[in-house]
Amino acid sequence: MRKIGIIMNGVTGRMGTYQHLERSIAAIRQQGGLALPDGEVLMPDPILVGRNEHKLRALADKYGILRWSTNLEECLANPDYEIYFDAQTTLRRAEGVRAAIEAGKHIYCEKPTGVNLEEALSLARLADQKGVKHGVVQDKLFLPGLLKLQKLVETGFFGRILSIRGEFGYWVFEGEHEAAQRPSWNYRKEEGGGIIVDMLCHWRYVLSNIFGDVKAVSCYGATHIPQRVDEDGEVYDATADDAAYTTFQLEGGIVAHINSSWCVRVDRGELFELQVDGTEGSAVAGLRNCKVQHRAHTPKAVWNPDVPDQNDYTAQWVTVPTIDEPDNAFKVQWEMFLKHVVLGAPFKFDLLEGAKGVQLAQIGLQSWEERRWLDVPTLTLD
Repeated sequence: MRKIGIIMNGVTGRMGTYQHLERSIAAIRQQGGLALPDGEVLMPDPILVGRNEHKLRALADKYGILRWSTNLEECLANPDYEIYFDAQTTLRRAEGVRAAIEAGKHIYCEKPTGVNLEEALSLARLADQKGVKHGVVQDKLFLPGLLKLQKLVETGFFGRILSIRGEFGYWVFEGEHEAAQRPSWNYRKEEGGGIIVDMLCHWRYVLSNIFGDVKAVSCYGATHIPQRVDEDGEVYDATADDAAYTTFQLEGGIVAHINSSWCVRVDRGELFELQVDGTEGSAVAGLRNCKVQHRAHTPKAVWNPDVPDQNDYTAQWVTVPTIDEPDNAFKVQWEMFLKHVVLGAPFKFDLLEGAKGVQLAQIGLQSWEERRWLDVPTLTLD
């Protein structure tokens, strides 16, 4: 068995704890490690890093992890740890990643990878200059529903794709009568919050990897709930956007529109759904499920509001079956990155890809401010 040391910074937060620690690294350890093609087994050996000693100690005890530390510099100086992972808040991420690159660590991190495009690109350039391997979390590509959708695209099910309509979101309680499901910094622009910064990074990699590169964007943001209550019960002003209504022009003339909101009550199958319409067929995909309607089975709808509609539209779709239930999306990508570090296996979701997400979010914010369409230039490290 071969151990691989991983510095995990910021795992005391919601995503860091549950998706990256519990359902990824701890799960890999519990299954006995990651099997490699040559028969060797790779065992993650994490050290938990953060600012809160109490939380770190509790997580280490809960998941059977031997080491934790509040001293990042000391951890980066330890040659036993090859990989640095960062799930800190956006404002802190670049500093930690930059220090880890300088220390020669391979990098795997959450997004956004920087507070602006310049910062995100500088990390990608530095990582390449230092010769370290690097990757960015792009979890939604590995969800069951989107995997089914991607297969439909690859097999030509849609014919020529015309449009994509997406709905993401749910009601995040204000914190007064019910506890908020998201941390208060998400609603403070000065702390890196905002749904445009958060979600356009996701929509960039989903659209580009499944349908085609984003060529232009028009985004309108809103702060629908102007005041919220924080974790200490104090009322604060929400300075960041809590909803975004965004239209994307993709290569090939595809039009995509996605509504993202923390101020919407859910009346759909899942918290995120995409409808894709093409000349030969359509699909509606969520995080887990996917249903289709082929051209040959499309009913002839007739607009007549004066009589009851006899069509049961939801019953006219066919569910795409699950052949093999995929593993947790975060765990799948962690295993891919570990094989990338150890074996040199392909891994295209690098810091440049992360910078492209930051680029789209930045252009989205600019589009909102200027109230106009903006082109999305091709991004390179040159």
